[in-house]
Amino acid sequence: MLAFNEPPDTSGKLGRGMEQFHHPRPVRVGGRGSSRPTEQRDRLLSGLAGSVLEIGAGDGVKLTCYPREVEEITLVEPDPFLRAAARLAAASVATGVQILNGDLTRLPVPDGSCDAVVCSLILCCAPRLETTLAEVRRVLRPDGELRFYEHQPSPKPIAVLAERVASPLWSRVCGGCHLARDTVAAIERTGFTIERLDRFPLHRMSHALGTARPA
Repeated sequence: MLAFNEPPDTSGKLGRGMEQFHHPRPVRVGGRGSSRPTEQRDRLLSGLAGSVLEIGAGDGVKLTCYPREVEEITLVEPDPFLRAAARLAAASVATGVQILNGDLTRLPVPDGSCDAVVCSLILCCAPRLETTLAEVRRVLRPDGELRFYEHQPSPKPIAVLAERVASPLWSRVCGGCHLARDTVAAIERTGFTIERLDRFPLHRMSHALGTARPA
């Protein structure tokens, strides 16, 4: 349970933001006068247009990173504190934004209504990952795309064994995050074709950033 009474006032002076509350990595870098999206967020959103759904609001600063070709952004976030923070940030962007209450097993948007779905450091927390990915497929248009940025198991056998051992405790203290979850494999298992995939280390963990479409 979050121990805050009021959301932070981000309407007048947006800071670096965070990808997700349980993974508070910044979405922007630089000073207030020269702030820009991080390399990962820029690559995640580059080329998007039309109607986009992002799962997990962070503190809402990520809304300022979307390209101007995006006409509508929908954020789905179950936590009322984070929804309130995101609404304050939404006042700073020109793009139309709707912020909805919903969980990872049932996205509150119509079938085939999204040009893209963005998942950033959130699929690791899905209690039923295949169900969440099936929901992503449901809301995407036939030619829509899933943009994902997720941590992955280590490619080193000893390290991945340690991740699996630590995962139950890690999940309890890190918002349900499954440390050793192979999200890329799950995306492929649930009927997506991966069109682009970049793997890289960050914060001593393996990560994957890519694009997938319904097969």
